[in-house]
Amino acid sequence: MIYISILTVAMLIAGVAAYFFRDLIAAVVACAAVSLIASVLFYLLQAPDVAMAEAAIGAGLTTAIFVIAIRKTGRYEK
Repeated sequence: MIYISILTVAMLIAGVAAYFFRDLIAAVVACAAVSLIASVLFYLLQAPDVAMAEAAIGAGLTTAIFVIAIRKTGRYEK
């Protein structure tokens, strides 16, 4: 139970950090951390299939798409 509380607080911190970052790559990495922590939480809550889908799509594919889009545009928010 304590692991779930720690991971939830870490997820909230990463989400707030993603909001305040001016560097878009750092914000994408923080969003990937939120997704990765969510997948660990799903695994701890006895949903391994949802955890694998969240890790593959949320942390992997979405992060890659965002990084490619940011490389083609500006890296820093104005």
